[in-house]
Amino acid sequence: MIVKREQVTEMIQAAKVRKGITWAQVADAVGLSKEWTTAACLGQMTFDEQQARVVSEIFDLPEEALAWLQAVPYKGSLPTAVPTDPLLYRWYEVVNVYGSTIKELIHEEFGDGIMSAIDFSLDIQRQEDPHGDRVHVVLSGKFLPYKKY
Repeated sequence: MIVKREQVTEMIQAAKVRKGITWAQVADAVGLSKEWTTAACLGQMTFDEQQARVVSEIFDLPEEALAWLQAVPYKGSLPTAVPTDPLLYRWYEVVNVYGSTIKELIHEEFGDGIMSAIDFSLDIQRQEDPHGDRVHVVLSGKFLPYKKY
């Protein structure tokens, strides 16, 4: 019996390893980007019924997992406020070092507001480099000005 979404995520991760599937292959089958599909498989987005069925078939999930894949998740999956995984910690470090710069430059260009993580896209690509391949990440979020009332 599945009692929380995290159990479905664990089933997906175990099946992914067991079957040797890539997130790009899953995304192709679902018909969406590898970034959004991966986030959804990890419990951070909501699949519609058809997408849930595709994911369920790929990972051989039980029927009851379909409802969990379509449930609105509790977003935010880090186990601690400061991540301990080295890769995630580097993102935390980027925000600590460059966060005030990012904020300052967004406000200078757009005014007082935020970059949406809802009307948002993410693209992660390998950038070949003779000195060692680089991780190329593009974050694109709609600017949302603070409302005056």
